[in-house]
Amino acid sequence: MNILVSKARWDFENDKAIAEAVRQARIPLCVSDPNIPDNPIVFANDAFLSLTGYARDEVIGTNCRILQGEATTPESVNAVRRAIEAQQVETVEIMNYRKDGSSFLNALQLGPILGDDGQVVYFFGSQLDISEKREAEEKAKALAEAELIHRLRNIVNVMAVVIEMTVAEEAGRADLSTVLVERLRALSDAHLQTIGQADKQAIVEVAELVTTIVGAYAPKGPSQFNLQGDAIIIPPHLLSCVALVLHELATNSVKHGALGACAGLVDITWQTASDDGEDCLLMNWHEKNGPSVVKPAQQSGSQIINDLIEAVGGTLDLEWNKDGLIARAVLPI
Repeated sequence: MNILVSKARWDFENDKAIAEAVRQARIPLCVSDPNIPDNPIVFANDAFLSLTGYARDEVIGTNCRILQGEATTPESVNAVRRAIEAQQVETVEIMNYRKDGSSFLNALQLGPILGDDGQVVYFFGSQLDISEKREAEEKAKALAEAELIHRLRNIVNVMAVVIEMTVAEEAGRADLSTVLVERLRALSDAHLQTIGQADKQAIVEVAELVTTIVGAYAPKGPSQFNLQGDAIIIPPHLLSCVALVLHELATNSVKHGALGACAGLVDITWQTASDDGEDCLLMNWHEKNGPSVVKPAQQSGSQIINDLIEAVGGTLDLEWNKDGLIARAVLPI
């Protein structure tokens, strides 16, 4: 009987437009009545029923804990309880379960609905399934960590090659140590600067980024690379990806390709074009005069590049040409 009275108090007839909007909202929503023992659900819209898999008569009159399960943490339950006790609007991430037993990470927003006298009449709860979003964030985090570890392992090897080639080229110079320090500092700066630019949403042209990174890796300096392309600003969402891919290609080239050879050269070109009706940035990396190239058995580095480019909706083609690696990237802008 109390539940029926409560439903009557939830007077949709006072504003049919609002009531219909709540009913048809795509955001899952339920309303509970704290004035009835155990604060039961007294209203649930169709989106709530679709998300949870329950029928309306299965949730009306029950407490929201019906959605809790094995992986629901005490911390999240306590956070919900504190929000109710404090009568405040709060958002709590809580693991919930559908009727069929499947779980979803719920970004639950809950808060009080006050009557004309300022007293709490109902509590609302809106549910947002953020399982896929959180999974994507975790994958991105794992990818970033793997990429960082990979680069840290490689940088020592790159520095060793830079030192070896610099010593061979500059043997007998009194200021050899100064030359070495300058080149190693340039390598360090290229890493630190290009990592930070993405977070600052910096305005960077392709030519500037390529010169900064490849110039830092090339043991013999600008004589080891040729650049050609239009004056193109790199879109902020591509900056981090392009920078990391260039670091990876340059690292590989120093260790195994043209930048690690005295006569080695790298041609880097770029342009914008339309691919299937979508504007894209096309970048080509072409190594020459280096050691004979063979496709590596383990491709941890190239896999990282592929993952980075796929993450922004692009494609990468690697051609392990005998005369030098050729990489072609297509990135949507």
